[in-house]
Amino acid sequence: MMKELRFIYILFALFLMTGCENYLDITPDGQVKRDDLLSTPEGVEDAMYGVYSQLRDPYLYGRELSYSALDVMAQYFESKGNNKVEALLKYDYDYSDVESLFEATWINMYKNISNVNSILNSGLVGSATDYPAKIYRGEALGLRAFMHFDLLRIFTEQVTVNQEAEGIPYATEFSLNTPNFSKVSQVYDYIIADLLKAEELLSDEAQYIGKRDFMTMRQIHFNIHAVRATLARVYLTKGDYENALIYARKVITESGCSLLKYTELKGDVAGVLSRKETIFGVQSSTDFYSNVYDDLWLKTSFYSLDPRPNYAEIYEANGEEDYRLGAFFETQMSGFVRFIKVLDRYKVDGNEANRPSDMIQGINMIRLPEMYYITAECYINKNNLSLAADMLDAVRISRGVTAVKRDNITAEILQNTINEERYKELVGEGQTFFNLKRQNLPITTIEGVTVTPSKNVFVVPVPDIEYEYRN
Repeated sequence: MMKELRFIYILFALFLMTGCENYLDITPDGQVKRDDLLSTPEGVEDAMYGVYSQLRDPYLYGRELSYSALDVMAQYFESKGNNKVEALLKYDYDYSDVESLFEATWINMYKNISNVNSILNSGLVGSATDYPAKIYRGEALGLRAFMHFDLLRIFTEQVTVNQEAEGIPYATEFSLNTPNFSKVSQVYDYIIADLLKAEELLSDEAQYIGKRDFMTMRQIHFNIHAVRATLARVYLTKGDYENALIYARKVITESGCSLLKYTELKGDVAGVLSRKETIFGVQSSTDFYSNVYDDLWLKTSFYSLDPRPNYAEIYEANGEEDYRLGAFFETQMSGFVRFIKVLDRYKVDGNEANRPSDMIQGINMIRLPEMYYITAECYINKNNLSLAADMLDAVRISRGVTAVKRDNITAEILQNTINEERYKELVGEGQTFFNLKRQNLPITTIEGVTVTPSKNVFVVPVPDIEYEYRN
């Protein structure tokens, strides 16, 4: 029997939190300070910025959940002699450094969820239906769902494989008392409920654009289109193709985002948010650049991440030019190949003064091409292969790749092509491992070994520390 949780370790982390100007403080002496902070729009906005900044923590999207751990597990990168990386490549989640990595991910994500709940439980935001507080509430609910969803995808079984599987705690209170573990299917219900409420609250956000500083640069906020894109992800992962299609199409048609031309790919997300394709991203920090530079640009033995040896063959598989190959990878003068997709070249080249003023330095969290892949897959499920191919071709052609051949096309061929396109497109963004897990697919390792899909491969164990602090 699962007992009531007490996230004592998370509270210790909160007590010691030093980032973001200590926006949230739940120590007894800090309670009045916290309540005062969250009683004004300006205070809530500061707290929200604190939540966004925590997303770029290196154990979250500032490293491990973007280009590092999850993408190593997707077999994009290797690091010969690096025991942690080699353990991740083999899905050895019992290796001590891997255990520590995911323990930090668990703790830091729940710490930030607790920060969100503090905002949501405040008097100003708690039941807000009027501007501007309803915007804060909508963004916070969306972020709470977004963070729980990624924890769910890492630490639980795929819901379509086992609906009765143990899920995770869905935390909704800023309190010592937090909920029991719920079944994975129940956690999906909580996530979807938060996202649907967020959609309602943010549905008219466009009319408030520019009215406050907080209502500018909506790419770096969990905006209405981010909510709908996340709903598309969630519904697809749950196996609800009808709703996944509805929300992916809404994003494609209503977000104002558009696919790049293949000539625009190089440098588009190189340490910045795509001006055309980013639906939601997080402003980055100097630490993010330092991590990317050390991990991906430098060639340091036993440390840096190297592209899998046959990376070029993946993009040239059909004997045609794929512009992503040249945009995402570069051969240094030393002869070493480096993954440059997310590397800020303005800094590398000492040329920051010439960075266009409309570029937002940041980490891309959701981009438009994924919505086309979701839409294509949903059309396959509806047995509309022509529309599925059309949606897939929209991205392929924008990357300089020819359209899918329609002769003797089958659902299996289209689905395999979608997976191939996802693998090429989403490198460095932490989404491919989740795609493999969602479909319970075998994995071909960098060494060419086929790994049979199983719980041992696709489910990272909940950290032991979670159970040590129960009553």
